[in-house]
Amino acid sequence: MMLKRVVVTGMGALTPIGNTVQEYWHGLSNGVSGAGPITRFAAEKFKTRFACEVKGLDMNDFIPRQDARKMDIFTQFAVIVADEAVKDSGLELDKENLDRIGTIWGSGIGGLKTFEDEVINFANGDGPRFNPFFIPKMIADSSAGVLSIRYGLRGPSYVIVSACASSNNSVIDAFNYIRLGKMDVCLTGGSEAAITQAGVGGFNALRAMSERNDDPATASRPYDKDRDGFVLGEGGACLILEEYEHAKARGAKIYAEVLGGGMSSDAYHITAPRPDGDGVYRCMKEAVEEAGVALNEIDYINTHGTSTPLGDPQELKAIERLFGEHAYQMNISSTKSMTGHLLGGTGAVEAVACILALQHQVVPPTINHFTPDPEIDPRLNLTFNKAQSREMKVVMSNGFGFGGHNTSVIFRKI
Repeated sequence: MMLKRVVVTGMGALTPIGNTVQEYWHGLSNGVSGAGPITRFAAEKFKTRFACEVKGLDMNDFIPRQDARKMDIFTQFAVIVADEAVKDSGLELDKENLDRIGTIWGSGIGGLKTFEDEVINFANGDGPRFNPFFIPKMIADSSAGVLSIRYGLRGPSYVIVSACASSNNSVIDAFNYIRLGKMDVCLTGGSEAAITQAGVGGFNALRAMSERNDDPATASRPYDKDRDGFVLGEGGACLILEEYEHAKARGAKIYAEVLGGGMSSDAYHITAPRPDGDGVYRCMKEAVEEAGVALNEIDYINTHGTSTPLGDPQELKAIERLFGEHAYQMNISSTKSMTGHLLGGTGAVEAVACILALQHQVVPPTINHFTPDPEIDPRLNLTFNKAQSREMKVVMSNGFGFGGHNTSVIFRKI
């Protein structure tokens, strides 16, 4: 069976450093931090009182109020980025076979704010009174369902939940459906809205988040000796994946080609990564082999790089193990230093960052680096503090999740 080529023909992004793809790139290329005091709720009693929130967004500009009240915020985010991506793609849906267009989304948590609000109202009330939209707003698959209904898309429609690997998994699934000839086009990506009392309190209880309340802007510091945990982010991104000949026939602009994806499991611990990075090594190796490129063709890796003491070094060890001497020739960076960690939405947001890096031939930086970590090889070019111009053709995006889920996706400039 001849596998089909898959390309990216549209993108949408909503992030803590920009509410459109263009604004997002401006933030990335200029090393902007999206972190600041939490405004979503009164956080003064929490160990962490800051996050990377989406800013300056009026939902009424995108979704009618009567529709928005039936959606959790993570689904509203999905609608906003999908609208931008569909418009960007130039697809004329009234001329397409909608049976062959699908929606595969990712979200690690789903409607956490909805669940939290309903439980608080129940606990404070006199009886079991719940919003009739409670369940459909809360469940993670509502995002794909809403997008499918919004555009009339009748192809496969579902949501992948694999913690912080969710939207990388969604991109890989969409890629596979299209290259197998089961779809012509797919709206894929992910979104998350977990900056809530339960979200912040829960991650604080895990001791996973930074508590650098005196200086939020520098709190997300991947690979720095003094990193103390990740910074929670929110938002999402959408990619329009399309079969190459289909895109070419309609004269679509093509941002990049999806070459391959790799997946593995650590089979080690529910929250901690394997210290030896073996699962990361295996998923990257699978992605490179599926992409059909040589190791020395990878120019840039957007790492998972969450700014946690355990996670950062093990990913870099896996990179050095797989790539050998080439590990010191490529660029590596963690854009979570700017956006924070968008959990299930992070893979999609970072896929857009990789594609924009290819488009502009600029590697976005790892900001907030102050003190070298003696555990990290200084020969690695971690693109500290400032974007770097570089000729790039092939890039990789890594995403890992609680439960030991590991994913890598490879894109090529056309």
